[in-house]
Amino acid sequence: MSFARAACAAIAAMLILAACDQPGSDGRDRVVYRHAIDGMPASLDPAHAANVYSSTLVVNLYDTLFRYRYLSRPYELAPNLASGMPEVSEDGLTWTIRLRENVRFADDPAFPDNRGREVTASDVVYSLGRHFDPATRSQGAWLWRGKITGLEEWIDGGADPDRRIPGLHAADDMTVVIELTEPYPQLAHTLAMALSAIVPREAVEHYGREFGVRPVGSGPFLLKQFDETRAVLKRNLDFDRGALDLAAEGHDPQRHAELGLGSLDGEAYPFIDRLEIHFIAEPTTRWNSFVAGEVDNVMVPPEQADRVLDSHDPLRFSPEIEQRYHTLAEPEAGFVLYGFNMANEDIGHHPDEQIDSANRALRCAMRQAFDWQERNDTFYQGLGQVFPGVIPPFLDAFDPALDAGSTARDPQQARSLLQAHEWTPETLPQLTYGLEASVHQRQMFEQFRARMSAVGIPQDRLRSRSFASFGDFSRAIANRELDLFLMGWTMAWPDAQYALQLFYGPNAAPGANSFNYDNPEFDRLFERAAALEEGEERTALYRQLNEMVIDDCVHIGSLSRTRLHLWHRHVRMLPDREMLGGYFLRFVDIGAAP
Repeated sequence: MSFARAACAAIAAMLILAACDQPGSDGRDRVVYRHAIDGMPASLDPAHAANVYSSTLVVNLYDTLFRYRYLSRPYELAPNLASGMPEVSEDGLTWTIRLRENVRFADDPAFPDNRGREVTASDVVYSLGRHFDPATRSQGAWLWRGKITGLEEWIDGGADPDRRIPGLHAADDMTVVIELTEPYPQLAHTLAMALSAIVPREAVEHYGREFGVRPVGSGPFLLKQFDETRAVLKRNLDFDRGALDLAAEGHDPQRHAELGLGSLDGEAYPFIDRLEIHFIAEPTTRWNSFVAGEVDNVMVPPEQADRVLDSHDPLRFSPEIEQRYHTLAEPEAGFVLYGFNMANEDIGHHPDEQIDSANRALRCAMRQAFDWQERNDTFYQGLGQVFPGVIPPFLDAFDPALDAGSTARDPQQARSLLQAHEWTPETLPQLTYGLEASVHQRQMFEQFRARMSAVGIPQDRLRSRSFASFGDFSRAIANRELDLFLMGWTMAWPDAQYALQLFYGPNAAPGANSFNYDNPEFDRLFERAAALEEGEERTALYRQLNEMVIDDCVHIGSLSRTRLHLWHRHVRMLPDREMLGGYFLRFVDIGAAP
């Protein structure tokens, strides 16, 4: 049994949900919202919250310094644990962040007398610094590595939390100062991610390896139960952020009229007493649970799209569905793509230039053999948008003039590339293709393998390796055990840098660069772009970097899917799986069932 599974079993035994249907301590009947997601978190430690499943829970159990406004589109940052937006020096190098006062960590045995204490600036310093302790096995260190003054020397000295980091320190109990090696305009966005959530040192040290399933935060909810099927959270009665200001959150009385949010204005949140998050990986099971009323929302599985839509173009829900449920259709803030493990010399980087060139030709041939439009039609009902590179269409840096040839199937070109570089069925490497153990993923693998076979890559050259959970799959990628994998990437902030950092060399696995791409020129240009404010120069660099990734055939991509959301009429909310992740859950309310 994996550590994650064993830990989940242990926490389920320890955290039995008691009297879950009894009235709340304030005398109200217990208000429950049941939310469904398509995967289980491997950990609830913020340092491991690198995917949508973990972050959905982490941002509700912990606090981040900043967050995104609930309803504002385009997305807009707002203070969260911070009392206001950061004060930034004219040269962009010194950031001063002041914290809210009287915010407390939840009561827990990790503290003396089981009483949670106030969150201070030292907790922020500790929480960011622990990403660089090897024992943490952080998945978020890439966000700040090389950007904070004196950080590398502190790491080289043992990453001792009792030793001061020159560029990351508490000026006083409520003030954090961050000094940068060069301007980093995206810093505030990184401090809104679940990876940056604030943890108490006492709990990390008290629970050790169990900290990933024993969260101790200052967020709007507390964990009551966590197992392989669901997490149950209860309202944190000590959580106080004042009244909800709908106007400040971007509420538009006309655009949001159908959602019934107006009655929440001026009320203290969260509005529910219990939040159940159900982990339902199989699309059909998730859909059936929603239809049966077992969960209150569903992200419609693509195979059910025709059942809920009246038209694909223009996209329109059927009148029956509109009458019965709240509906939302929107492009995802992200994309799916296939990636190669460039650290494997059989398919990726190779010190011999001739072999390196042949490997690139093989990757390019596999890209030309694949058919993204077929994938879109078969698995996404044709509702997705195929695009070249990794800058999705919803971003300003997207280049509509970019040649789409890298996404078009061209079997003749694929065969020519293989022949020109003397690849034969006998010389082709055997590649391990990773996937989660589901019917859906297996079907995608078979489609992929069939397309490769059609250009002369025998099926036995692609060997599948399945994993019981998304967490196990992610760990295999981080450990460089897979040669080829399909992954989804959800944007954490609305800037192309977040997509392009997937290929930045220092972010190599177990960091965000799961492809282990290593190109010094790409890294140089990426670092130059990262220091720039928004503008034409930065956009031009982003587009150049995107073209480099395409030219090197590091990936096979990409596709942005269309999300179809349904939720029951008595639920007052605007769901957001994209930039907000789970933040919107603190604003969910339940009205009278129709």
